[in-house]
Amino acid sequence: MDGAGWHTTPQLRCPDGVTLVFLPPYSPELQPAERLWHLTDAPLKNRHFRTLADLQETLAAQCRWLERQSDRVKALISFYWWPKITN
Repeated sequence: MDGAGWHTTPQLRCPDGVTLVFLPPYSPELQPAERLWHLTDAPLKNRHFRTLADLQETLAAQCRWLERQSDRVKALISFYWWPKITN
């Protein structure tokens, strides 16, 4: 979570087993998902799609490709401060 005032509420109740992780202050660029946008929208840039179905198929194909790029994704979204999964 980035800690922005409009992203918080005292009414939020986290289920057992869910831990919220906050980004360091003043670092929204460190949101891991933002580093994936260039991979997600690459086939959409500077293109016109005749139908919504054409757009959906192109995006779905890119998502299927991205699923096979686990090493690339991990390299983009792994930060030294990001909590590691432990069992």
